[in-house]
Amino acid sequence: MKTRSKKLAVLAAVIGLLWVSLELPAFAGVKDYEFQLVQSEMKKAAGAIVAVRLVNKKTGKPVPGAVIFAKRIDMAPDGMETMQESLEPLPETAPGVYRFKTDLSMAGRWQLSLGAKVQGEEGTVESKLVLRVQP
Repeated sequence: MKTRSKKLAVLAAVIGLLWVSLELPAFAGVKDYEFQLVQSEMKKAAGAIVAVRLVNKKTGKPVPGAVIFAKRIDMAPDGMETMQESLEPLPETAPGVYRFKTDLSMAGRWQLSLGAKVQGEEGTVESKLVLRVQP
C-alpha cells in the first residue's frame, strides 16, 4: 500500500510540474492598447500636424515602435465620409507619439482612423478618434 501511495504522489507532483511549466507568459492583448489624440481641437490649416499617443491602458505607459499600416482622416462624424485628406507619417519625436501631416481644410469634426501592430502582440490595434477643427 505504501508503495502505491508514493507512486501516486510522485505522479501527481510530475503532473503538477508539467502544468506549471506549460503556462505561457501573460501578454497584454490588443484590447489593452489605445490611441489617444494629443490635441482634440485644432485650427483649420494646411500642413497641420496631428499627433496621437499609443498607450498601454493597464500601465498608462507609451508604446513606441508600433507599425501603423492603416490610416485615414475624413469628415465622417459630420456625414461627409467622402471629404478626406491625405496623411503623411512623420518621425516619432517622443516614445509612443505618432505624428501625421495633413490638410484640415474645413471646420468641423474629422475622424482619424488608425490600424497598428504592436510588437509581441497578435491582432491589430484599431481606433477611430474624433478631432474638432475650428475655423
